[in-house]
Amino acid sequence: MKITQCTKRFHKRIAVDRLSASFDTGVIGLLGPNGAGKTTLLRCICGIYKLNEGSIEGAENGVGYLPQQFGMFRALSVYQMMEYFASLKKIPKHAQKDEIERCVELVHLSDRLSARISTLSGGMIRRLGIAQALLGNPEVILFDEPTVGLDPEERIRFKNVVALRRHQGITLISTHIVNDVEAVCDTILILNEGHLVTSGTSHQIAQLAYGKVYMLSEDQESNLHGLFFVKDRVEEDGTSYLRVLSPDAQPGKQIEPTMEDGYLCAIKNY
Repeated sequence: MKITQCTKRFHKRIAVDRLSASFDTGVIGLLGPNGAGKTTLLRCICGIYKLNEGSIEGAENGVGYLPQQFGMFRALSVYQMMEYFASLKKIPKHAQKDEIERCVELVHLSDRLSARISTLSGGMIRRLGIAQALLGNPEVILFDEPTVGLDPEERIRFKNVVALRRHQGITLISTHIVNDVEAVCDTILILNEGHLVTSGTSHQIAQLAYGKVYMLSEDQESNLHGLFFVKDRVEEDGTSYLRVLSPDAQPGKQIEPTMEDGYLCAIKNY
C-alpha cells in the first residue's frame, strides 16, 4: 500500500495533513493520541472519506474494516449477521458457511452462532466485529481501537489472530494504547495533529527516548527543571520513585527506555 501526500480537511480543520507512507505485507501500528487523525486516515483508506489531496494505492481489491463505533442488527442471530456481512463482501453462497465458522472460531464465539445479537455483551460484539473484518481474508484489514471492551484473555487472542496474518496481507491497527501494538507490529507509525511524526520498529521507537528517561526518588522532585514529564510514580522497598522523561539533564539515574517512553518523547517533541 502506498499513501502519497494524503490530506483530508473538514471545513477549515485539517484532520490529516500531507501524510505519506508505504508498506508491504505485515502488521502496522497506527499510534497517536485521541484526535491525532488516525480514524480519519483509516476512513480515507477504505473510501468512506474522499481525499482533498493526494492518493492511496493498494486498497482497490477490498478492505476488511472494524470501525471504532460498531453496531449490528440486534434481532438477528450471530450467524445471520455474519451471513449479511459475507453477502456484502460478495463471498459466494456455497462458501459462506465455512468462512463464517472459521472467522467466528478465531474470536472464540463458535458457541454463540445461534444467539441473538441483543444477548451479546459489548465485548462479544467487539469480537464479532473483528470476525466480520476477517471475512474473505482481504488483502488489507483495518482495525480501529480493536481491543476496546476486551478482557485480558481476549486481548491476547486478538494479538494471536493478527500474528497469523503477518504474511498474508496488510493489517493496520489504529490505537492510542501502546501495549496493543508493541508486541505484534512490524512497523509503527506515530501520528499527532494530522502529521506523521515518525515511524519505525518498536525498538527504534524506544530509542527515541534514549538518554531521556530518569528514575529519581520523590524527594528530588523539587530539583526537576527545564522540560520534563512525570510519567510514573512507583513505590519500592518503602521509597517512592518518579519515572521522568526529559530532554534536559535531570537528577537521578538514567534508565533504559521503553517503547512507550519513545512514543511520549515523539509526541512531546523531546
